[in-house]
Amino acid sequence: MQEVKKQLEVLLVNYFRDCYPGFPNGKVVASESPDFVVKMKNAHKLGIELTRLNPANAVTKTEEVQAQINFRDELVEDMKELFEDGSDAKLFVKFMFFEKHLISPERELMVRSKTVATIKSAIEGKTDGAFFHKILTNSDLPDGLEQVLIAHHPELKESVWERSNNLGISNNVVEDIRLAIAKKDEKLRIYQKQQLQQYWLLITTDCLRADKNINLLNKISHEEFQSRFQQVFVLDLMRARVFPLVEN
Repeated sequence: MQEVKKQLEVLLVNYFRDCYPGFPNGKVVASESPDFVVKMKNAHKLGIELTRLNPANAVTKTEEVQAQINFRDELVEDMKELFEDGSDAKLFVKFMFFEKHLISPERELMVRSKTVATIKSAIEGKTDGAFFHKILTNSDLPDGLEQVLIAHHPELKESVWERSNNLGISNNVVEDIRLAIAKKDEKLRIYQKQQLQQYWLLITTDCLRADKNINLLNKISHEEFQSRFQQVFVLDLMRARVFPLVEN
């Protein structure tokens, strides 16, 4: 699992580089404490630590909601198996389901076959040996699926297919972000032993979605976050967008 985790981190830091115009030019090297070092031509080095936004304030699930989650997880696993029956491509795939348009068991077979065919078509343009990502929207997908993220990096040796928000939906996203920053701030002293010029923290999340009907992006943009890292970012995987939170 640790090996797959590191492979996913390589994919995610390349996703970050694609999405953030301010990412410095340089060679990205996998490391430990921090997770990556960017070696620049001026001999400066930038450390990047990754963490996933964990909904510590997760919404409590009812039996009905849990049953729907189980159904979706099984559907995702079935789609992965169907895809791998006809393709050797190793992909990171995230599925966001519509909450207001549930997939009935009667439509499961159709949804599975149509979605897998769409994913196969979507990756036809990827270049071997390079990072690739594509986001499919509801216009590309069967009813019941809102978005699908497909990403590939040659370092990824094992496919990872999963439902978005699989850690749960937060009751308090701002507080969860603060907690993620605080946990990594505590470890910054360890990272600084490498004596790099800068240290960035990247918080990744499946989707900035909350239980309550609020404009999360607006709320986050009006909050002030503090950190000992020079810069802190949130990468919303399903929107392919980077949100700077801290710049020291």
